[in-house]
Formats: sequence, structure tokens, C-alpha cells
Amino acid sequence: MKTAKLNYHLPPELIAQEPSGIRSDSKLLFLDSSDGKMTDSKFSHIGDFLLPGDCLVLNDTKVLPARFFAARKSGGKLEGLFLTKNKDGFWDVMLKGAGKVKIGEIIFLRDRQKQGFCEVEVIAKSGNGQCQLAIDSDENFEDILEKIGFPPLPPYIKRNDDIEQAATDRQRYQTVYAEKAGAVAAPTAGLHFTSELIEQLKKAGICFANITLHVGAGTFKPVTADDLDQHEIHKEWFSIDKENAAKINAAKNKGNRVIAVGTTSVRAMETAAENSRLKAGCGETQLFIQPGYKFKIVDAIITNFHLPKSTLIALVAAFAGLDNVFAAYNYAIERKYRFYSYGDAMMIV
Repeated sequence: MKTAKLNYHLPPELIAQEPSGIRSDSKLLFLDSSDGKMTDSKFSHIGDFLLPGDCLVLNDTKVLPARFFAARKSGGKLEGLFLTKNKDGFWDVMLKGAGKVKIGEIIFLRDRQKQGFCEVEVIAKSGNGQCQLAIDSDENFEDILEKIGFPPLPPYIKRNDDIEQAATDRQRYQTVYAEKAGAVAAPTAGLHFTSELIEQLKKAGICFANITLHVGAGTFKPVTADDLDQHEIHKEWFSIDKENAAKINAAKNKGNRVIAVGTTSVRAMETAAENSRLKAGCGETQLFIQPGYKFKIVDAIITNFHLPKSTLIALVAAFAGLDNVFAAYNYAIERKYRFYSYGDAMMIV
């Protein structure tokens, strides 16, 4: 499939820069992919579209404060994104201005008060801005990031190093059910849920299951190849335990719907699918779902509105059909829905 078919025009003013005042006050667009019918609603009313016995599958990954600031000896400012601590003990990071720094150079991490925290040495570089850093500290990476890190908001949300704004984002760029630290981007479909809404749905007979997929920075990587088949999708680590796999399989066995909250939940479950059943386990997924894919587990998706020419919009188009998706996106644009990570939501059946 040609990547250009996943393109659309979004007025820049519809890219949400802030979350809604209350999580569940976001708009919700319901799309029935069987006939293309659309219904405007509010996320707090999502129960109107659910049935007793439906199983909502949440991604309980927790976003690390992975964005950090540093300085060169010359005083030049640097901004980085922590990706992972590798098997050699070094940090793999994305570094803005990586072309200027040299292998062997010492740079200085700054804490949230813009004070020096510790020295790091640039051990290796690659051509895409990725570097390896040796950290001059005995603390583990999570403790260090708690002292120096900022929320890793995507580049289309404009932020600087303001501490008060960062405190708000740390709370709102995180689901209320986040448990297992490891993501460098949020599973944004889940941002609309409040604890109160979850309890309300449980009382209405809705089942909840948890899986974990640590969202990587590659989730924002645009498809640059002319053809989708030429794009190498990013890898992400996932885990599904036996208890939650059993909940999801029980819903399938009873003929109830398995509803993925977010594309990350879709990828994890479809990766772990085996003969229309979910197999417990963990590992890396590099599954690229695009039009033509046959879904094995997922019956419905709750998701946000995604970037043009992205792997995420390809996944949604695989589920609902390309024409349906772009009809819904055009409908949402006309009605001033808010797009992307801090934007409004869709439910697709």
C-alpha cells in the first residue's frame, strides 16, 4: 500500500497543546465500521456504547520522566530523551544537537532546578541522533530521571523546561492506572479514563484486563518510505500474564467483545494471539498492522486521532477501513475535535 494514502491535512490549531480540564470531559467520536455511521458523544458517556461482559484491555505501562537537559563545557545547551539502559550499563538516548558533540566528550546533566547534577561521557554516536552515555553516578536510571527528568511529550506539544508546567504534565501525561515504569511515551487512549469512570463501568458489568507494552519513541516516527511494506517498524517490549490472558480468553469464549484501549494494547494482543486465543508471555513486538491484516483477538478499539502517514493510522485503517477512517477524521476536523496525544478520542467497532 502506498504511504501517501495515509495522508490528510490537519489545521495546526486542532493539535491539542493541553489536556481537557477533566480527563473524561474529552469528546468521543463513535464509529461503526460496518456502515460508517458516526455518533458524537463525550468520553464520560462511553458506557452508552459498551455492553455487560465487554472486556476493556488497558496498557498499564508507566511513563518515565525521560526528557532531560544538559550542557557542554562551552555552555551550549543540549536536550535529550532517555530510551533505555543497555546491557553494557550505558544510557541509549536521543540527543538534539548530537552532530555537535564528539565521542569522548564530557557533558553535564542538569536537574529540574537547572543546576549541575553529574557528568556523562559520550561513548558512541549513530547518524540518527542516537548516542550512548556513560553516567558518572551510582544511582539507578529511574532515580536519576526522577531528579533530572521532564515528561517526554511529543514534539508537536510545545514545552520548555518550566518546572510548574512539567509538574502538571507529569500528572496528565500518565494514565490513572499506570503501574509498570518503562515507557517513553504515553498510551494516550487511556488518558481519558478517571478512577471514578472505571469504577462506574465495573459496576455496569464491564470487565477490565491489564497488559503491559512499554511505548517507545519510535511510535512517533513517520513512515518515510513510499510503500508501507518498505518501512521497518520500531520494536517495543510487552508482557501479558496468565491471569489477564485468562480474562481476555474468557470474554472471547463467551462471545463478548475484547476492546483494546489504545493501539499499544492492540499490538500486544495481536502479537500474542495463537489460534484466536491469547497466549501469556513477554518479549519484543515488531508487528506492523496495516490494511489487509486479519485481527485475531481485538473486536473494538478505543483510540485517539493519529498523525498522517504514521504506523498508528495504518493500524486503525486496517481495523475500520481506510474510507471509514478518513471520513471520520474529516468529520472530526469539521467539528473541531482536538487531535493527537492530548486530544479527543474515538471508539471504533
